[in-house]
Amino acid sequence: MTESTALTLDGLSLLMVWTAIGVYVLAFAAYAIDLAVRVSRVEELVTVGAPAPPVAAAVQLQVPPRDRERLVWARIGTALTILGFVLQLSGDVLRGVAAARVPWANMYEFALTGTLLIVGVFLLALRRYDLRFLGSFLLGMVVLLLGGATLAFYVEVTPLMDPLRSVWLVIHVFVASLATALFAIACGLSVTQLLQHRRENRPSVNTRRGLLRTLPTSENLEALAYRFAIVGFIFWTFTLIAGAIWANDSWGRFWGFDTKEVWTFIIWVLYAGYIHARATRGWRGNRSAWLSIIGFAAVLFNFTAVNIFFKGLHAYSGLN
Repeated sequence: MTESTALTLDGLSLLMVWTAIGVYVLAFAAYAIDLAVRVSRVEELVTVGAPAPPVAAAVQLQVPPRDRERLVWARIGTALTILGFVLQLSGDVLRGVAAARVPWANMYEFALTGTLLIVGVFLLALRRYDLRFLGSFLLGMVVLLLGGATLAFYVEVTPLMDPLRSVWLVIHVFVASLATALFAIACGLSVTQLLQHRRENRPSVNTRRGLLRTLPTSENLEALAYRFAIVGFIFWTFTLIAGAIWANDSWGRFWGFDTKEVWTFIIWVLYAGYIHARATRGWRGNRSAWLSIIGFAAVLFNFTAVNIFFKGLHAYSGLN
């Protein structure tokens, strides 16, 4: 592949990415309008003296797509999300073709693939769970992360550094990206859980109105966040083990207290503590939600601050 062809493909990839970001903004707006419509419906019922609809039960989260309430703006948001996903996937593939390798070897590419997986996992989860109420949160997060990474971390295609020329680049980084996507959805559910828990503990006179009246209970949100976190934790455990094996192949040791290694382990400990505390110590409610949120905050810190401000053997951000 010639350099001019690579640059042309990379330019087309970048165009696809920015187009996907624009579509995601529209999807975010559609999901936000859907939430506003839900609130309006509840307000109308309360105004005329009718009882407000009950908070969704656990089983309603698992209604098959064909049997769900036909919320027009939510359907538009989902359709736009699928379109954005296809555009971003095209941009990701073109970046890989331009580089003649997998497209996750620097910070920009990791953000490109990681946010793609967040959207992909969300769309797959919609086949089983009615998580359309999370659309605004997740699409807003993706727009900020992908847009920020494209502006701040974008670099032209460059050859791989020697330690990255390994099959573990394909496995280790992809699995880490998949775990990050699962943790992101768990975080979104945990944030919603905190808001719902606060509403549920207000005097009943203040709980008839508002968006949260139309969403699942905090208990159901917590249970679903826990499921996503467990699956993400399994993938993160593999990430930690695979990283140690790759380190031994590249540097002749499994563990060297490199900053990236330490933070990967810290994240593992946070989620292990979250899962253990909730399963055996009875940590439920707000404490459980905050552990989930702190864990994902550590993931973001590991991706951004650790890569930019800390020196170490894992200095593969691609930035000067």
